Amino acid sequence: MRTALEIVFWAAGALIVWTQLGYPFALYIAARLAGPEAPPAAPPPPRLSLIVAAHDEAAVIAAKVRNARELDYPDGLLEVIVACDGCSDRTAELAREAGADVVLELPRGGKIRAQDAAVECARGEIVAFSDANSQWDAAAALVLTRAFAAGDVGYACGQVRFEAAADGADNQEGVYWRYEMAVRAWESRLSSVTAGNGAIYATRRESYIIVDPVMGHDLSLPHAMVKRGLRAIYVPGALAREKMVPTSEGEFARKRRMMSHTWPILVRGGLLSPRGYPPRYALMVLSHRLLRYLLPFLHLVVLGANIALVAAGAGVLYDVLLAAQLALLAAAALGGPLHLRPLLIARYYVLTVASVAAGLWDWLRHGTEAWWEAAEGTR
Repeated sequence: MRTALEIVFWAAGALIVWTQLGYPFALYIAARLAGPEAPPAAPPPPRLSLIVAAHDEAAVIAAKVRNARELDYPDGLLEVIVACDGCSDRTAELAREAGADVVLELPRGGKIRAQDAAVECARGEIVAFSDANSQWDAAAALVLTRAFAAGDVGYACGQVRFEAAADGADNQEGVYWRYEMAVRAWESRLSSVTAGNGAIYATRRESYIIVDPVMGHDLSLPHAMVKRGLRAIYVPGALAREKMVPTSEGEFARKRRMMSHTWPILVRGGLLSPRGYPPRYALMVLSHRLLRYLLPFLHLVVLGANIALVAAGAGVLYDVLLAAQLALLAAAALGGPLHLRPLLIARYYVLTVASVAAGLWDWLRHGTEAWWEAAEGTR
């Protein structure tokens, strides 16, 4: 019995260490061995349609449209489309006043269906997407579209930097996101990214894929492009900025909602089917997606096996490892009242790992709606 517990403990622990540390380190080494990437070509900019799906975004939509209008992109080649998803406020009116070329007023159907409608009327060769609360750097559109000079690129996402919403905000998403962007840069260098982000991404209009409305583009489009023989790449020079959710508890709620949309993609959206994947990309999906989403369950297995091994008197090593796990949980609990950086990072980690399981519970219990509300404090 003890031997079986030790096997379970070390196997589950090894999977946690691999997905969090071993996999990024292996990517880093492989990317270094691959050498520097050739700079992208700089052909004439294509016609670009920048699409913003918005639901009741009156607080930020004018600033977003002005930001799009001020991008460093040739006159006459940039079209700005705002797709209003069942808005009950002045979003459509303010978007027109700010200079949007096309404003669609649609019944509430969710972000994906609003984006589908915008793509249908878009005139650009490239269709780019952004959130209403994202601000692009002036050169972002030009840098992002340059990625499509390579004929095998079907999807490109830029870099989003999360900024504190207010002084004293305790959310540690910025720390995690810098780590995540490094991993995606190495994935892109070696093959394709396994996920994108909603703040800044683009695809060829002819390559656009219509997905189930509960399945967001961030996770659906990259792997679907790979299955079509195209690449999904990360373009760090295309920079956007967004406000973070102020608190770790708010980040937990945001990620819980995101994960309720992620699990359908895993189970029935084709992400976990290896058909059409090159071997290297299949390993990336396993390491960066499947194992990442299994983390809450792996942690529970490690904790339960560790407790059983300590109770069985398995030795001082297991006593130390159990103490370390309990210390992590204690640090996360203390992060709320004490607001010390190491404790806040522990709190962020525990809450975001827990959000994966919470999102699964929500999806299994009552399904997933195609729409959602903006996260508090990000506008």
